[in-house]
Amino acid sequence: MTLFSRLGLPPKLKPLISGLDVLALLTWGILLFKYWVSGQLKLLIHPNYFWLVLVTSILLLILAAFKAWEWVKDLRKKTQGSTENIQHITLFPPGWGSMILVITAIAGLAIPPIMFDSQMALQRGISESLPVTQTQTQEFRASIKPEERSLIDWIRTLNAYPEPDAYQGQRAKVTGFVIHSPILPDNYIFLSRFILTCCAVDAYPVGLPVRLEGDRSQYPPDTWLEIEGEMMTETLAVDTQTMEKTPTQKRQLVLGAQSIKTIPTPDDPYGY
Repeated sequence: MTLFSRLGLPPKLKPLISGLDVLALLTWGILLFKYWVSGQLKLLIHPNYFWLVLVTSILLLILAAFKAWEWVKDLRKKTQGSTENIQHITLFPPGWGSMILVITAIAGLAIPPIMFDSQMALQRGISESLPVTQTQTQEFRASIKPEERSLIDWIRTLNAYPEPDAYQGQRAKVTGFVIHSPILPDNYIFLSRFILTCCAVDAYPVGLPVRLEGDRSQYPPDTWLEIEGEMMTETLAVDTQTMEKTPTQKRQLVLGAQSIKTIPTPDDPYGY
């Protein structure tokens, strides 16, 4: 059956179709609640919306219980021998929509969400500025000590005053994951983090170039590092927005690494 087709639903199939509707509501309620309980929501959406997912999951479970009660009542009425055949216009054959929802929810339960990696960051482009679509303006703390700034704090600082020479010689201690840019020298890496403004679809990578004392091969991509060092200004022929080589060099703030420590992947890898 296709769009604008008249569908006559056989009475024997009606209980099965209603059961699929119940199962679709139940599986999606369980999936959203599981994301909330397990903490996996932090890989999918901004914390501002966690409560909305919890409320939605509870409402879906309540609706599933109500539909299940109606379904049981319909099964009990089956002995009345009703032969009423409901006709309506639909896009899919009866039950297909619910079946697609059930399959999608089961896939979500079986396949855990994963965080974005360095390859995704290279595809989207690494920026030294924050996206303009933030859900709310973050407080800029000018009085914070340079060595106490996180990687995101440094990006906010550059947003407020984008003059690399102003930070020359300042101490820094930041954490992030490693990105190997093919257009940077072998003694450079990008230390990056993704920022979530709404959900994973709009995750936005930001980061800083780091100059190493040796070769970057000892720090594979996606490795999480804690780096201590000193800020300096370097001229690099790379556009961090597009990750492409530029015809002219541009002065950029670079972290000169003095101490590098490998750390575990944090439970909450994104910035906000």
